[in-house]
Amino acid sequence: MAYEELSKKIIAGVGGKDNVRSVVHCTTRLRFKLKDEGVAKTDELKETDGVITVVQSGGQYQVVIGNEVADVYETLIKVGGFSDGGSVPDDYGEDEKTSVFDRFIDLISGIFTPMLGVLCAAGMIKGFLAMFVALNWLSTNSGTYKILYSIGDGFFYFLPIVLGLTAAKKFHVDQFIGMAIGMALCYPSIVALNDSKTVLTTLFSGTLFESQIHATFLGIPVVMMSYTSSVIPIILAVWFASKVQTIAKRIVPTVVKTFLVPFITLLIAVPVTFLIIGPVASWLSDGISSICVAIYNFSPMLAGIVMGGFWQVFVIFGVHWGFVAVMMANVASQGYDPILGLSLAASFAQTGVVLGILLQTKNEKTRGIALPAFISGIFGVTEPAIYGLTLPRKRPFILSCIAAAIGGGIIGLAGTKLYMMGGMGIFSIPAAISKAGVDSTVYGLILAMAVAAVLGFALQMLFGRKSVDSEAPKKSQTTDAEPAIASGVVETTAAGVATKVDPTVHYNVATNLSSPETGRIVPLSEVHDEVFSSGAMGKGIAVEPTEGVLYAPADAEVAMVFPTGHAIGLNTTDGAEILMHIGMDTVELDGKGFETLVEKGTSVKAGQPLIKFDIKAIEAAGYTVTTPIVVTNSKNYHDVKVALPELKDVNATEPLLQLN
Repeated sequence: MAYEELSKKIIAGVGGKDNVRSVVHCTTRLRFKLKDEGVAKTDELKETDGVITVVQSGGQYQVVIGNEVADVYETLIKVGGFSDGGSVPDDYGEDEKTSVFDRFIDLISGIFTPMLGVLCAAGMIKGFLAMFVALNWLSTNSGTYKILYSIGDGFFYFLPIVLGLTAAKKFHVDQFIGMAIGMALCYPSIVALNDSKTVLTTLFSGTLFESQIHATFLGIPVVMMSYTSSVIPIILAVWFASKVQTIAKRIVPTVVKTFLVPFITLLIAVPVTFLIIGPVASWLSDGISSICVAIYNFSPMLAGIVMGGFWQVFVIFGVHWGFVAVMMANVASQGYDPILGLSLAASFAQTGVVLGILLQTKNEKTRGIALPAFISGIFGVTEPAIYGLTLPRKRPFILSCIAAAIGGGIIGLAGTKLYMMGGMGIFSIPAAISKAGVDSTVYGLILAMAVAAVLGFALQMLFGRKSVDSEAPKKSQTTDAEPAIASGVVETTAAGVATKVDPTVHYNVATNLSSPETGRIVPLSEVHDEVFSSGAMGKGIAVEPTEGVLYAPADAEVAMVFPTGHAIGLNTTDGAEILMHIGMDTVELDGKGFETLVEKGTSVKAGQPLIKFDIKAIEAAGYTVTTPIVVTNSKNYHDVKVALPELKDVNATEPLLQLN
């Protein structure tokens, strides 16, 4: 399937462009933040060719694509017209009803995801250099080593600048302000102060927080910390800057906002970071690291078994980002991390199980999924394997978790540690090489990976054979361009259009819809929005209204009402799912000109007013009021057609659509 067509289906499936707050991508997934996840057609998306599955976790609506996600994302941004790399104005961020835990996971993933590829690449370069030095292939005094090391280490050394950029995007701060704060933390003279031999005084003597003071700011002692390669201080600093910037925008006159807002924000945020946020964040980071290490030291082997066994579950729910944050904090404060490495056998356990499925299956489609999933799994990308093969069949997923737990236990027993954020899969091995070179901890990691792969393969061959084809997921959805399936029937509608009838689909009873507006009928194909005009959202019609009232086209329950009042979804008593969208891009009016008369869950009668809208005010703002009326579950009907003999003017409550 072409990426453009897939992108249209995904946009339609998540509820259309107006329902998207932002979208980014990671290794295998499109990560949406939606205004209302209830609008999304999750079951339809899961059945879409090109989509492996859909995961709702951590405040994100994750559409799993697989190895082609970057290309799909690039196309989706263009097709959807998303600006700023997938971000759209966020009018509901503070009101979003998500748990603190979900917000934390969303925060961490949103900050780290954009830089993850380069972060891993830099870590791989450092790791391979460590291996080359240990094998005496390179000297640390050579120019080759120093240049390559600057590539790998430079990214980590100046990490606060990179995080300043990504955190600024997350907290809606001027990105250059975020970078400027990171630059101040890494500034050479500031770094030098941390190692200064000049001691002005000592604070908190005799406590865990004892600190030598090397400098003051306006007479206030500055507790100097090492901020290069740090994580938590810059994130908290940018969050604080976002609050300062918001206040500055309110009080600074528009004519001088361009330079006075950044001036005020930096002048307040940077000193406060050095005086309060930085020291507190550094102590917090050290505390988190100490707690994690203490748990690990209680029983490294038990920690490995738990971490390895549940790692793939963590990935499914997106909570693995929390461990990434802990890993970065540990490396910054201690120079190594013993926690995240415990998960490194999981991808090989999954890969071993997939190899077993590849050899056992007789289904060509399953084989087509298994081969690329096996290859990507070797390099640490397991989502295609999890969502495409093992999780839908249940037993193979459980077997992979068992193998991963054994591998994790071996890693814990070997005492393997990670000294940098490296690559995934086999590329993670160099990250475990310390300055001492390749030792038993590295060999233990390699052994654990091999054991997990072999054990996963063996368990699948012995206990998973029955689940391979008998429990394989079956997709019933086909595209308009595909021929009718062998078991299907092709019938001709009254309009003479061949319609594919799939016996596996449950078709709704025939029903009629009345016009929700008074105005001129417009073919859906003429609506100036590709999501509607392409039919990706479903079949239907549009009305150019002459009166500013939207009525219910049938007896129904209100499934959703957008907070801005420009769109509403209904589930009729006959089973039709209707979306009515007043105008294009009218979400940008933020509710101005719209009055919502019903709420989600309200039962309404045909002809009952739902929304009032000011046509003149909306058009004066530069927007149209053309209203698509779309049957979003059109696939549950043989045909959706206009009830009138020809397109013409229509009055509200007159017959408009026939659903057969």
